[in-house]
Amino acid sequence: MMKEQWMEVVSNQPIALDTYEMTLHGELVSTMTQPGQFLHLKIGEGFSHMLRRPLSIADVDQDDQTVKIIYKVIGEGTKWLSQAKPGDQIHVLGPRGHGFPVEKVTGAHIYLIGGGVGVPPLYYLGKKLAERNRVTAVLGFQTMDAVFYEDKFQELGETMILTDDGSYGKRGLVTDVLEADMDLYYTCGPLGMLHAVTRKLKDVKGYVSLEERMGCGIGACFACVCKTTDPNDDRGYRKICKDGPVFPAKEVVLWQI
Repeated sequence: MMKEQWMEVVSNQPIALDTYEMTLHGELVSTMTQPGQFLHLKIGEGFSHMLRRPLSIADVDQDDQTVKIIYKVIGEGTKWLSQAKPGDQIHVLGPRGHGFPVEKVTGAHIYLIGGGVGVPPLYYLGKKLAERNRVTAVLGFQTMDAVFYEDKFQELGETMILTDDGSYGKRGLVTDVLEADMDLYYTCGPLGMLHAVTRKLKDVKGYVSLEERMGCGIGACFACVCKTTDPNDDRGYRKICKDGPVFPAKEVVLWQI
């Protein structure tokens, strides 16, 4: 069931180029148990920004009732968010959507493949999976200044960093280092990256988390839809905010979103 709450900003600080980590506190955290879901945040005051912002859950601390979200400042809405101070209140809907399936995964070698701001939801996922599995993280960024959470992923298992310009880690794309020695993969990032990853790993079971602009965020509109390959789906599409944002890799048509 969707819930809503005014949550208190505990911290809000830059962690990489134009990238911020915000920690929120509130009882709503008790419902955030499935990695891969997202929060829908109200931006601005009054009617200055009509649409909320969907932000993935990067980490959760149930004892402290805190949740971390990571976002990139790319417009007026996220600029407003970056100016929030400890003690400020932000209205939150969530957690929304369907996350990564993890309950039955055990004893497997799992790859977490992320790109840019698609990296955050993989960290909370990785914490869950590392308890019973071997985890390898492959994280891609544009440049050295954009890299974040490397040390956190290293605590979970082997971690490879790639940058487009070669300024840090290995130069290249995440697909350049993917091997066949995996049982399962989870990936989140730009559409082009997801398409390339799923094509290269077409014979491996995997799940993709789709990043998409959303309207209502609750499945009432058609602002965030993708085509499905499921012949039993009469609609022919899935709503990313409601049916996703996580899907089995072979059930969505990535290049026609």
